[in-house]
Amino acid sequence: MPTNSMTFSSGTKLGPYEILSAVGAGGMGEVYRALDSKLKREVAIKALPGAFARDAERVLRFQREAEVLASLNHPHVAAIYDLADFQESRFLVLELVEGETLADRIARGPIPIDDALQIAKQIAEARPADCGLGSGKDALCSGLPISMESGFHT
Repeated sequence: MPTNSMTFSSGTKLGPYEILSAVGAGGMGEVYRALDSKLKREVAIKALPGAFARDAERVLRFQREAEVLASLNHPHVAAIYDLADFQESRFLVLELVEGETLADRIARGPIPIDDALQIAKQIAEARPADCGLGSGKDALCSGLPISMESGFHT
């Protein structure tokens, strides 16, 4: 869920990327739906909020996250397209994954056993892709977008 204190608003341009809407915020960043004007496709932008962008340790963690994502190739891990800086902003450009988050799905009530097993299987299949890479990513993160058609993406 977008918060009222998101850094960017609809229409903000970050180089070739135009923010369309806020998707949500977490511990390491804010996520937006954006349009890539060069390739004419929608993408996800994960941006470091202003205060974090000036924190050397957080910038280093963000850099490591980008490097780990770039080293992975798995159907349940969102592809990274770019790590970019624009003016005072540092952000990742990622594959846009449609679907409700795991947290939203859980909030709707009990998950039928067949669906729960499918989600658990997809998490288990993706987990080896980032094991041992020091990503610090939590594959059980409640912010994972899930889709029963295409699966979840980290």
